[in-house]
Amino acid sequence: MKVIYLPLLLAAGVLISGAAQADEALAKAKNCFACHTVDKKLVGPAYKDVAKRYAGQKGIEATLAEKVMKGGKGNWTKELGAEIPMPPNPQVKPDEATKLVKWILSLK
Repeated sequence: MKVIYLPLLLAAGVLISGAAQADEALAKAKNCFACHTVDKKLVGPAYKDVAKRYAGQKGIEATLAEKVMKGGKGNWTKELGAEIPMPPNPQVKPDEATKLVKWILSLK
C-alpha cells in the first residue's frame, strides 16, 4: 500500500511546483519584477515581506488583487523610506491578479 502513495505524493509535488512556476512566469509577463523581487526590497516591497505582512488576514486576497489592478500608495512608506505609489496595472485581468496574489501570499 505504501508503494502506491509515494508516486501520488511525488505527482502532487510536481503539480504544485509547476503552478508556482507558472504564477512567477505570469508576474514576469506582467512586468511585476520591474518594481518587486521575491526576497529583496526594490522599488516596492519584496513579495516575501508582503506575504508575511498579510498572512492569515481574512479577505486579503481580494483586497490585494484590487491593488494590483488599480494601484495604491502609502501602505509601505515606513518600510520603503518614502511614499512610493504603486501604479495601476490595467493589463492585469482580475483572474490574473488573483493568481498573482495567491502566489505572493504562498511565499515563505
